Amino acid sequence: MKNSRIYLSLLVSLCLISTSCSVNRSVDGVQPNIILILTDDLGYGELGCYGQQKIETPNIDKIAASGMRFTQFYSCAPVCAPARYGLLTGIHSGHAYIRGNDEWDSRGDVWNYRSVLADSTLEGQRPLKENTLTIAEVLKENGYATGMIGKWGLGAPHSASIPNNEGFGYFMGYNCQRQAHTYYPVHLYENTHRLYLNNDTVAPNTKLDKDVNPNDYSSYSDFNLNDYAPDIMFNGLSDFIDENKDRPFFLYWATPIPHAPIQAPQKWVDYYNDKFGVEEPYLGDKGYFPHPSPNAGYAAMISYLDENIGRLIEKLKDDGIYENTLIIVTSDNGPTYAGGVNAEFFNSAGPFNNGYGWTKGFVKEGGIRVPTIASWPGKIKSGSVSDHIGVFYDIFPTLSEIGGCQDSGLNDGISFYNAMIEGEVQKKHEYIYWEFPEYGGQQAVRIGDWKGIRKNIQKGNMDIELYNLKEDIREESNIADYNMDIVKRIKQIMIDEHSEAELDRFKMSALGDTNNTQ
Repeated sequence: MKNSRIYLSLLVSLCLISTSCSVNRSVDGVQPNIILILTDDLGYGELGCYGQQKIETPNIDKIAASGMRFTQFYSCAPVCAPARYGLLTGIHSGHAYIRGNDEWDSRGDVWNYRSVLADSTLEGQRPLKENTLTIAEVLKENGYATGMIGKWGLGAPHSASIPNNEGFGYFMGYNCQRQAHTYYPVHLYENTHRLYLNNDTVAPNTKLDKDVNPNDYSSYSDFNLNDYAPDIMFNGLSDFIDENKDRPFFLYWATPIPHAPIQAPQKWVDYYNDKFGVEEPYLGDKGYFPHPSPNAGYAAMISYLDENIGRLIEKLKDDGIYENTLIIVTSDNGPTYAGGVNAEFFNSAGPFNNGYGWTKGFVKEGGIRVPTIASWPGKIKSGSVSDHIGVFYDIFPTLSEIGGCQDSGLNDGISFYNAMIEGEVQKKHEYIYWEFPEYGGQQAVRIGDWKGIRKNIQKGNMDIELYNLKEDIREESNIADYNMDIVKRIKQIMIDEHSEAELDRFKMSALGDTNNTQ
């Protein structure tokens, strides 16, 4: 791992932008298309190819069958914004500018949907730092058409930090992750302009009228409106491919599915109603929107996404470009515990523990180990499974290499290209590092089968828990007292890899950070 100060220099950005084509990972001399599909809150155990028994995902399972399924791949953060930051920049959370979710509420009433509709300057999250380099910029500089569909969450309208200024030639979706808390928004964005939909504003956490029957589907009409945003965004995705199918392209599809609220096309809800039977309605007591059959609705969202991924594959085949396209499917973090999602019912975390404290928001395995699949006909062996330990900040150097770009190495990642290609020797991380200032403040380190966790840092706790993942994948037996030499090593890594956050919101005084305003 490199010293964090190298990321602060404009010179570094300029050096990276001036990358050149130095390797050939193409098929027949043609640069491959790259499609990176980032799901939102999809658990490690929520796909059929990872053992899911109730939710049907045949198209994603086919991608795994035609390519490689990773069993030890990680997000670099247990929540949205810092995970996306690390994925796009190749920088881990101990060096990052964005280390948590930051709604940038110093601007005003950013959670008031009516106010935001009237004033677009209230939309969006904390912008990226000026001169931040993304993988989209690197690929664009090397001849790729670049497009993003879905949820951004790393800037705001009217700021310099919008997708079109961060390397994406085309953008359609939610600029603001708060706006993505409904699948029936009043507007999306197409590039820099609002794209208005035929919906009305329904604020998150709106509950049923107390006088209606919760078992009557018509009572939920306010939460199922006219224009379903994922439909609109898939149309934009299809248009992007149509316009760029004759040249290499990088498509970042950051779908908000299956993040709460539970809202899905009725045909899929009906399908799972028939499969699961009668349910207790979700009345909205754990946030977002109520739903008459929450398990059916949640499964419906994932199967709807799977259906669209199948449509994408067919489109690539019809256009004759599937054979030269790398597809990666992953998730930004583990499954949620809110909004009516029943992780226990679905066993959403798979082999890991479900529920608050174990999944989204936490550096336990259920919060950061994510399903990750890669398919590339003729390059990745069909039906292969890899136990390579990788992480989101490896995606930057990997896609740089595949796109034919010279990587200066000034990021925290290691290309896992060789892990995908049979017979190649893959360089490995000595360790992987996480830090997260929210949910009490957390750090984690993985070294081989060892994993150390420090939690409640913001409350002054500096004790390190230690787990052997080979023997205790659910992280239930803290064996720190019996392995003090490993704990000592992990403690030193936590010191070495933490650099003081530039933003007060992300500082942790117990780690020596100054001006902590939390």
